[in-house]
Amino acid sequence: MDIRTLKHFIVLSETLHFGRASAKANISTSALSRNIRQLETELNTVLFDRDNRTVALTPEGRTFQRYARDAVQQWEQIRYDLTDPAEQLSGEISLYCSVTASHSILVDLLNRFRPAHPGVEIMLQTGDPEHAIERIVALEEELAIAARPETLPAGVLFKPIAESPLVFVAPKESTEMPNAQFTPAKTTDWQNIPMILAAGGIARERVDAWFGSRGVTPQIYAQVAGNEAIVSMISLGLGVGVVPKIVLDNSPHAARVRVLDVKPALAPYDLGLFTLQRHLKNPLVNAFWALLDPSA
Repeated sequence: MDIRTLKHFIVLSETLHFGRASAKANISTSALSRNIRQLETELNTVLFDRDNRTVALTPEGRTFQRYARDAVQQWEQIRYDLTDPAEQLSGEISLYCSVTASHSILVDLLNRFRPAHPGVEIMLQTGDPEHAIERIVALEEELAIAARPETLPAGVLFKPIAESPLVFVAPKESTEMPNAQFTPAKTTDWQNIPMILAAGGIARERVDAWFGSRGVTPQIYAQVAGNEAIVSMISLGLGVGVVPKIVLDNSPHAARVRVLDVKPALAPYDLGLFTLQRHLKNPLVNAFWALLDPSA
């Protein structure tokens, strides 16, 4: 067993597709398959259930996945501990964020990071920010950009980057309902408005609390994963939604929606960078983390 084999296993365990995993690992599909079979032989267990169409981790594979991520991280750590500090940093770090954050926040960070550390490659994964912290805790990513929850899991660190209001957004034009019906005059009117809300996460928690404190049971038209999709559905005239203003400002549909003046306002998003305390021992992660701390 070597580090490359562990990295190949990790990629396959995340993609669950030999073709995509081999492309990401830059090896042939046959070589990847051979490496996985050899690893299973050494461990004397089956890590993946696979047939002609699907690949899935076995319970043993899920257990080994965490070990593999931890082992690769420790290997990278000792490699850098033994490297001459005068040498330029090189290697890769993984980062997770939403598409909006990649456009509005990450670009500025990379513009500052890359000139100072041209040998470091950022492995970017985009997706629903609701999953950012759990991916950090599961060692799937080393860094993530997302909104800060009320409480952080043990060992997770957060550095603020920006604040974004959470706003109620309605369509400018609607074929489903008269526009006046998307602007409630009194609290009870909210019960008649179709709502397009996040399926989970901080925004949904705050919206649910907002409605709950007013004794209103909202009419849920759709529950959506990803704030960008909420803006898209609102622009089609399907209902009212709640999104971070930073998402609205970066949306191609911004001209087709309007922000409602709702009082009291929801608490804003506190956006920032997440990592595990243990990851800061990695000089690459620490260098990126120091972007947000001029004294570092």
